[in-house]
Amino acid sequence: MTDSIQSTSETAPFIEIMNLTKAFGHNKVLNGISFSVRKGESFVIIGGSGTGKSVLIKCILGLLTQDTGEIHINGQNLAKLSSSERQKILMRFGMLFQGGALFDSMTVAENIAFGLVQGLGMDKIHARKIALAKLDAVDLAAKVADVYPAELSGGMQKRVALARAIATNPDVIFFDEPTTGLDPIISGTINDLIVRCVREIGASAITITHDITSLRKIGDRVGLLYKGQFIWQGTALQMDETSNPYVEQFINGRPDGPFTA
Repeated sequence: MTDSIQSTSETAPFIEIMNLTKAFGHNKVLNGISFSVRKGESFVIIGGSGTGKSVLIKCILGLLTQDTGEIHINGQNLAKLSSSERQKILMRFGMLFQGGALFDSMTVAENIAFGLVQGLGMDKIHARKIALAKLDAVDLAAKVADVYPAELSGGMQKRVALARAIATNPDVIFFDEPTTGLDPIISGTINDLIVRCVREIGASAITITHDITSLRKIGDRVGLLYKGQFIWQGTALQMDETSNPYVEQFINGRPDGPFTA
């Protein structure tokens, strides 16, 4: 874990989720979930499909409203803020989507600068300079700036998406399956870039992944989500040493165990 995104244990939680619930009709997706993430810490969420991982992230991002519970960012309860105050905090979030979610009709530079121009109102000349700097941060040449996403490989598109996620130097970055669809070598490169970029800007990171290799590389702590609750939380080292049958089945990919009983 020496290369993972390190946290400062003395600091108070930067993100604090308390007893969060969310249901869609009779389907209770989040069932009293609680956890915290410190400034500069990387927290990785694992769990099977349909366990509420994406719903949890959408609640934190403000895309969904929780039924009960509280979301605190830097000590502020989002539910008690005005819409403008809440939006100001949410603008300090970055997101790397599973498929990259780059705009096909925009150049690479325009994609990276999108949040700077549309969200922060920055002029395009200044935003382009930042976009070029972020391209360099993800080890892409400046000549890539004026091509379109379709002209790039999957690995290069993922790097551009990472550059966009860090363009505003956010306080929090969310990663949704950052290595899905990539070969092991490219996945390793993306993991290294995530660690380096997040460390350099000092952001807190929350990652959803099924990639155990990625988890070990980028995660300081991990939580296993099952039936809308974290049934286990700890470090990657503790994950390897625990006798929790759910953790053992998940990280070893065993067909038999409590998940499939």
